This record gives sequence, structure tokens and C-alpha cells, in this order.
Amino acid sequence: QQIQEDLNKQLFDNLVSFLRQSHPEFQGKTTEWTWRMKTREIPTAALVLGVNVTDHDLTFRSLSEVLQNNITPYIALLEAKDCPGIKNLMQKLMGQLMNCYIDVDSLEDEDYVQVSQRRIRCSMTSLIKWYESVTKKKDSETPSKKRTTSSRHLQSPPVVVIFKDMESFTTKVLQDFIVISSQHIHELPLVLIFGIATSPMIIHSLLPHSVSSLLCIELFQSLSCKEHLSTIIDKLLLTTQLPFKLGEKVLQVLINIFLYHDFAVQNFIKGFQLCIVEHFYSQPVSVLCCQLVDAKKRANSLSHDQCENIRRLPSFRRYVENQVSEKQITLLTEDNFLKETVQKLLEDLHVYHENYISVLRCLHVFTSSLPKYPLGKQIRELHCACLENRVWETEEYESSLQLARMLNKSDLVTMLQQCVEIFVSSSGKEFDKTVEKLKEFLTQFQKLEEEAFQEHDVSVSSQKELQKKTDLYHLQKTLLEFKESRRSKKLTKFETLRFEVVDYIDSLVRNYLVPADHKTLHEVVYFNTASVLREHLNAAPRIALHTALNNPYCYLKNQTLKSDGGSISNKAPDICIAYKLHLECGRLINLVDWLEAFSTVVTSAEGPNADVPSSDQVDDIIHARFIRAVSELELLGFIKPSKQKTDHVARLTWGAC
Repeated sequence: QQIQEDLNKQLFDNLVSFLRQSHPEFQGKTTEWTWRMKTREIPTAALVLGVNVTDHDLTFRSLSEVLQNNITPYIALLEAKDCPGIKNLMQKLMGQLMNCYIDVDSLEDEDYVQVSQRRIRCSMTSLIKWYESVTKKKDSETPSKKRTTSSRHLQSPPVVVIFKDMESFTTKVLQDFIVISSQHIHELPLVLIFGIATSPMIIHSLLPHSVSSLLCIELFQSLSCKEHLSTIIDKLLLTTQLPFKLGEKVLQVLINIFLYHDFAVQNFIKGFQLCIVEHFYSQPVSVLCCQLVDAKKRANSLSHDQCENIRRLPSFRRYVENQVSEKQITLLTEDNFLKETVQKLLEDLHVYHENYISVLRCLHVFTSSLPKYPLGKQIRELHCACLENRVWETEEYESSLQLARMLNKSDLVTMLQQCVEIFVSSSGKEFDKTVEKLKEFLTQFQKLEEEAFQEHDVSVSSQKELQKKTDLYHLQKTLLEFKESRRSKKLTKFETLRFEVVDYIDSLVRNYLVPADHKTLHEVVYFNTASVLREHLNAAPRIALHTALNNPYCYLKNQTLKSDGGSISNKAPDICIAYKLHLECGRLINLVDWLEAFSTVVTSAEGPNADVPSSDQVDDIIHARFIRAVSELELLGFIKPSKQKTDHVARLTWGAC
């Protein structure tokens, strides 16, 4: 939430500046001419937030807090589902501004709201009277109180109405509200903010020119949701402050859901939280992840069972196999020695993460500046590539090195300076020599630049001498010399230095960007079970419905609902009985036959000797239960009325789930 507020800071600052200048006539800062020009125009901010509708609530909450702290206390947040008509809109608007409760479902006196034992009519005139009364109260306050409020709010605070989902509002409601508001804009400093998910052109699509001309619109664009996600991953996942890590497949699942489903950062965070819960629930050694930085304290508090769980980890088994036989026996038998080893391994894992993040950022500086982005433009793409396997063995990495060996001097110098800043600010303690080496490269580039100026003067003088040789013999001789020198051309000092820089970055990558699953005890901090995450996040509604209706015991856990094979229990809910009976039918289902079968199953509770009632003796209660079950199945989309036969319904679903 803090990261998103920081990302939206520039947008909110621009909106605050816009609102400060929206109604200068109420602040006594305008001329008569400008006041007459804008006397019917409503200041309107078109806020384009993108299609990630799930994130809009957080954005609007943050925006309303910023406006309340800096501009005005009078803010109303309106949603289309609450405003089907202009009366409902005015009720919601006045209710939020006056901080009173409104029963929208009440039919009588729907044009009124109840405010402190008084009924106020929901109209623009009542809103203006209310605004004048509250602003006069503030003017009559004591100077000390007035000073504290005026420091935060404007002299005549505007009334801000935020339409959170403008595309969902009906055209008539918007038109009526805008036309009514424009007629009173000289009495009430109203400002509209349209929350737009698609395009600003939706304003002109919903509103005719006669209405849109009453708005003084200014466009505000938020950062794209992809930039939001990249920042979240950069500042939340790629940091040593959070010891819990996501494996490559798990991270890819979350990113794919984000890119191909909803673009919602909030849903990405919820998926991340789900991974944390699953990791600590399913992994016994995840207790070590809680205090990874303080590994000594946590390792010494391990019980014997936890030590045995550590010995079962695949990465720890590989570690034991690489030790001498005596140490292997000690690790597998003595808990105290194991605790000391685990402490050291956890400290090494923490150092690995510190170094990994710094080198990853340095590599991203190079790869993000290359054409075609072989390893991706975003750092999350590079991070996934490094987690998946040894990145230096991939074709994309080789092509990136080839492109890096063709960079010009200015780009190389800029990248090296950025890498120096990354390693200097890094928490890793192994990069002192790396910083010295990179600074040495920068010094050599500076010397090359000075030598280039001198060579340029020499080449100019040689060109002047060549111009003096005007005869054909000397000209041919000089051209042949140029041709021979081009064939046997050696690398220049700059090209040699450029190769050295790229090779040095390559050596850092090979040393520090080893995939995490190659490190011992990586299971402690990395969650890699992507299949479990897919089951939770990738919804399969038809399978869930079929399971619930065909086997209600799976969800209700009621022993009486257990059934053998394909039998139908009379204890099951009515919709389950009707569903299992409809599975035995063909394309068209006779309602009378279906009702008789339903009645047979329901009344079988009385025992095997009970008389089964005929179709004309079916109890009214059973008939009503059947009708309700059929209606529910129709609502879920399993059946529909048939036009061929009035006493039949058509089946819509086929095949096994």
C-alpha cells in the first residue's frame, strides 16, 4: 500500500494543484471577465486509471484521504450500482456530504434525507443552503480554530464528487446531474472527478456535445499497471528485508494471471499472501524462514523432529553426499553439529541473496538498454530467467553479450556508473574489489577520450597531406595501403576495453547468479509448489458445481450424505437430487417424469414398505420443493425451457467433468 501511494504521489499532487485552481472566484482571486466565462462550466478531472478495476478502490481511498488533508472535507464517492436514477444519486451525494444514513430501498419520502431530526429535500437548492451554512459556521469560529483549518483547507473548500466507475453510469443520470449542477455552479464550488478504466473518449460517447460543453475537462493519467507490478516486485520481492521468496514457476503463475486475466496488483498481492500461507503450512522447516537474518538464534532452538525434517530435504542430502564420510555420519547422527552447520548454511543463503540482487540489478542495467531485449525489458523477466536455470547457458544471454560488445562508449560509461552506484549501495560485503574494478574501467575510458582528441588532430593533418598528392600514382598507392590495413585490422583500444568490460560483467553473472535451487536449504525460504497455487487461483466453476451437486458430502462433510456408487441419497439437498436425476435423461427432459422420480427419492425416507404415491397424489410441499430445485438448476445454466414441447426442458450440459 505504501509503494502504491508513492507511485501515485505525482498524480495526486497534480490533482491537488488542479483543485486549488478550480474555483478562484470563491477564493477572491479572479476577474469579473473570467468569472463570467466559467460561470456555467464545471471543473472536471478525467482520471484514467486503466482496466485493473480491482485496484481502483485503493486508489480512490488514498485520493480521498489526500484531498481531505489538503483541499476540502466535502468529498463524495459515488458508484453506478448505487445510483440507478438521479434521485438515488442526490440521496447518496447529500448523505455522504452530511454524514447521515439513507435507506435507499424505502419507497415513501424518497426525495428526503433525515439529518439530525430534520428532513431535508434531496435537491441542489438544499445542498447549496447546507454548504452556505457550514462555511458560515467556519467563518464564525474562533481565530485559533480558524487558523488550524485554513492551513489545511481552502477558504471556500470545493465540493468534490468522484464517479468511481464512470462507464457504468447511465447516460441519463450523468446528463441530468451535469445540467442541474451547471445551473448552480456560481453558488456551489462543485468539482467532478471521473474514474475512467478505458479511454477518455468515453466522456464524449456517453454525453452529447450540449452536455460535455458544460464541463471544463482536464486529463490525468495514472501509471500503467505493468509499471505498478514491476515496482512491487522490485521493492517487495527483490529485497533482503523479506526472507520469503517465490520460486520461478510460482512467480510465473502469478505474473501470467496478472497479464492474461485482470492486470490487478491487489490480486497479485493476494496470491503472494496465499503462497506465504501455503509455504508455512506445508513445509515443516519453514520455521527457519521467520528469522533468517538471526539464523543463530533460530538454528539453536531446533527440536529433534525439526532436525530430522532438515535431514530429509533434497538439497541437504546433496550437501551431505559431497562431504567426507566422517562428516556425513556426524551430520546424520548428532543434532548439535547439525544445528551449527544449519546456522552457517542459513548465513550463506542470506549472503547469496544479497549478492544475487545486486548483480541482478547490474545485469538488468545492461540488458534493458539493448535492442530487442533478448532477456526482457523488465527486471522481473530477467529474475525469472535466472531462477529457471543457469542464465549464462541460454541463447538469449549469448545474444545479449554479442549486442553488449557493440555498445558505444557513452552508453557503456553510463551503464558502468549505474553499476557502481548499485554496488556501493549494496548490503553485500564482497563488492569492494568490484567497485574498484568498475571505477578503473571508467578511468580508462576517460583516458581513451583524451587520446582520441590527439589522434583526431593527427588525422586532420594527414588528410591535408593526402590532398596535396594529386597525381594518380600516389593516390593509388595510398588507397592500396588503406585496403591492406583494413584487412589486417587489429582491435582498437576502445574495442579491447569494451570486451574486457563485458567479460567482467559475464564473470559476475557466472559467480553470483546461480539458480536458487542449487543452494543448500533453499526449501526453507523458497515456495515452489506451483500446482497448489493453480488449484487455488485458476477457478474451475463447472468442476466445482458438478462436485458439489453430484457429491454434496465433499463440501458439507455430513455422514448421512455419503452414498455408494451412483445411488441417490434422500438426505441430500433437493437441488442435488434433481441434478443427479437430470444426468440420467437425454436432450429433452419430461417435467412430469422428472417430478415423479424426484418424489420417489424424497419419500423413500419412510422405509422400504412405504407406498410410493402416484403422480396425482404428490404432496404440494414436495411439488414446491421440486419447482424450486428446477428453478435453481435453470439459474445455474444446466437446463432451459424448450420451445418444442411446453412440458419439457432442454438439457444444456454434457460430458463428464
